[in-house]
Amino acid sequence: MKKRKLIFLVPYLAWIALFVIMPIILITVYAFRDEHGFTLSNFSQFFTNGTFLRMTLNSFWYAFLITALTLLISYPTAYILSRMKNQQFWLLLIILPTWINLLLKAYAFIGIFGKGGLVNSFLGLFGIGPANILFTNAAFIFVAAYIELPFMILPIYNAICDVDPAVMQAASDLGANKWQAFKRVLWPLSKSGVQAGIEAVFIPSLSLFMLTRLIGGNRVITLGTAIEEYFMTTMNWSMGSTIGVVLIFLMIIVMISTSSSASRRKKREVKL
Repeated sequence: MKKRKLIFLVPYLAWIALFVIMPIILITVYAFRDEHGFTLSNFSQFFTNGTFLRMTLNSFWYAFLITALTLLISYPTAYILSRMKNQQFWLLLIILPTWINLLLKAYAFIGIFGKGGLVNSFLGLFGIGPANILFTNAAFIFVAAYIELPFMILPIYNAICDVDPAVMQAASDLGANKWQAFKRVLWPLSKSGVQAGIEAVFIPSLSLFMLTRLIGGNRVITLGTAIEEYFMTTMNWSMGSTIGVVLIFLMIIVMISTSSSASRRKKREVKL
């Protein structure tokens, strides 16, 4: 049995080694090299250049807005979904958009938000002239939140479904109204799903680059667009790799901070 398990592990380990570990090693090597050999000048330029620092702040700000918007929509949706009949059917409708290619969804929204698109056609019924919706920060955040929405809804839905209905009934029997039951019972018990959803949305949102170009135009500048620019346009692979390494470390810091906060919360619950 152990030999069979090892055999089944080989394709997985080979995939991880070739397409995860090796790319990280390559960009790390490029980040510490230039035409003269080993150097730290790329990192020095990143942390002293105001443009890169603004890109970093922009990345965190947009990721925060996208995560907050998806959480605001996802929690009520997940709660309503957990109380509905035919939940598997509604879950399928939520998961279905993830099967569509990201590029196709982006071009669909270009058609919807364009000056001759569906939104402006609807506004024209009320005598409102064509609005510049496309290539704006609002359009970028809306489309990014729409794409990331299923990854926030599903973990929250699973966490809410794991809450024993008898616990909520007990809170009601003890005199708690709906808001108090949510605040004191449901929200604390479903925080693990919220944390998983935040990680699933916030971390990918830090490195978005395709939507920044297609939906946000040149107005939305993040670390993801900077990496694309340095690799595909200026061909400065060393600087692009440096930004990639910094972005990886930022993602790791976010994961560690959220995981540590969750572990501290569990310890407090155990003590109580």
